[in-house]
Amino acid sequence: MTFELGVYSFGNTPRQPNGRPGPTAQAIRDVLEAIKLADEVGLDYFGLGEHHMRAMPLSSPTAVINAAAASTQRIKLSTAVSVLSTDDPIRVFQQLATAAAIAPGRIETVAGRGSSTITFPLFDHDEHDYDMLYASKLELLMAVNGGENISFNGPHRKRPLRDVTVFPRPETPLKIWLGTGGSPDSVYRAVELGLPMFLGILGGTPEHWAQYGHAYRAAWDQAGHPADQADIAVAVHGYVADTGTKARATYLEYEHRMMAEGMAELGRPAPPRAARAAALEPGGMVFVGSPDEIADRILHLHGLLGHTRQILQMDVGGMPHRDFLNAIELLGTKVLPQIRIELAAR
Repeated sequence: MTFELGVYSFGNTPRQPNGRPGPTAQAIRDVLEAIKLADEVGLDYFGLGEHHMRAMPLSSPTAVINAAAASTQRIKLSTAVSVLSTDDPIRVFQQLATAAAIAPGRIETVAGRGSSTITFPLFDHDEHDYDMLYASKLELLMAVNGGENISFNGPHRKRPLRDVTVFPRPETPLKIWLGTGGSPDSVYRAVELGLPMFLGILGGTPEHWAQYGHAYRAAWDQAGHPADQADIAVAVHGYVADTGTKARATYLEYEHRMMAEGMAELGRPAPPRAARAAALEPGGMVFVGSPDEIADRILHLHGLLGHTRQILQMDVGGMPHRDFLNAIELLGTKVLPQIRIELAAR
């Protein structure tokens, strides 16, 4: 098994000298520069999340994936996640299939619900249709990815599709992951659909999340799916610096700002700073530290969960772009080699 390490981003709007947000356009240019560096330093994966906020303005991950596909050589590119409930699954597929023509074999998608309902009024959907929209649109996305000449009559559509082929076609089907924040129903939905599972994690402990892995694999085996396709990926907050002390001080400052401002936009309170500080330490699920510390913590989680991919969100709260780029370089040149050596010896 090859373990993959990478990064994900929702965009990170820079700060002006007076502390106010800078241009959101710069956040998009910055994330493209970060993807190119991640490719150069040997990271396996870069995920583009979807948010619709001033601080995190990456609202069209498939557009950024197409731009990145043309400027990278080997790194896998994926949505992380596409908020499928309020998007059009046919357009998502077409945009990703276009990227797959540019970067064959390197394009994936994580289909999820998103962390809030902010997109429902934005795109004129009824929040009461939350579950129906997601289930129906995911079924359609899987159908158009699965082959040509499909027919579909899901409840989110006013008119059925009859013997339709969606173009362009990728040369091989896109890998579709089911994204979940840890809902037990989502775990079993992934198994029912035969999809790999992408866990988006903000808190808890490694031991807690290992239970989801055990439940997923047990249900997967019971369903009779091929054992080698039971992939689990993990998306966490994290940050790497030369020393653990520097990493923790830097990340706590910017992550707290991100949460305070982001939750304010949603009308919710941010978690206390002290609670997040505890999550940065071993035993928590925010992966912050020196390269050695991060490698050790990822290996510890892997021993419990057996996941095949882990990605970190590091550019938060208006963190200076140079700090983000330095963290990417350390992740690729220091952390990943340690993990590969250790796993090869097991």
